[in-house]
Amino acid sequence: MIQQDFLDTILMVDKPAGWTSFDVVKKIRLALKIKKIGHAGTLDPLATGLLLLCTGKETKQISKLQALPKTYTGQIVLGKTTPSMDLETAFDSVSSYSHIDTDMVAAAATFVGTIDQVPPIYSALKVQGRRAYAIARKGGIPNVMARPVVIHSFTLKEIAIPYISFELVCSKGTYVRSLAHDLGQKLGVGGYLHALSRTKIGSYSLDDAQSITALLEHARQMA
Repeated sequence: MIQQDFLDTILMVDKPAGWTSFDVVKKIRLALKIKKIGHAGTLDPLATGLLLLCTGKETKQISKLQALPKTYTGQIVLGKTTPSMDLETAFDSVSSYSHIDTDMVAAAATFVGTIDQVPPIYSALKVQGRRAYAIARKGGIPNVMARPVVIHSFTLKEIAIPYISFELVCSKGTYVRSLAHDLGQKLGVGGYLHALSRTKIGSYSLDDAQSITALLEHARQMA
């Protein structure tokens, strides 16, 4: 019964930090006894927010959903870098940011339009048949190539150096970690992505999403 209630639909899940997108798919698949299920756009393990899960016939919509613009809110920290460009890995450089002011940050945050972006080496991109992060975690340097992405808007919501809070609207394939890294590079002090939440995928909103716990409890009550 649970399988039928949640078949051929799009589930909106608020992914918690520490879960991979595949972790969420696996949990829902096993709990709801759904064989055909997939997600429409990866979120990094440390990121939170909207994850769309398509079940049954709606899995045909995955490519269409992946192509929709994404909206994120997050926080960048200046003065430090990590190999993963977020907090997955340890800091590998520390720089003084005492000379950086609000105007300098605003002037550097010009990532709008079509840009060539280099994905993080700690990413799920495949390089010669292997995931880039698998190569990086074994000490290798995967050959990730720059590729075009579209930044629809990059709005600085609050600048309290070294912390920069932002809202970003971007295309499929954009790595927000790379954006944080690139902003730090432009300012000459380095930077990493400290926090990230996906708030929208097209017209789908995080406001309408359920936690995994709430979704499973709802399913239990319908059983």
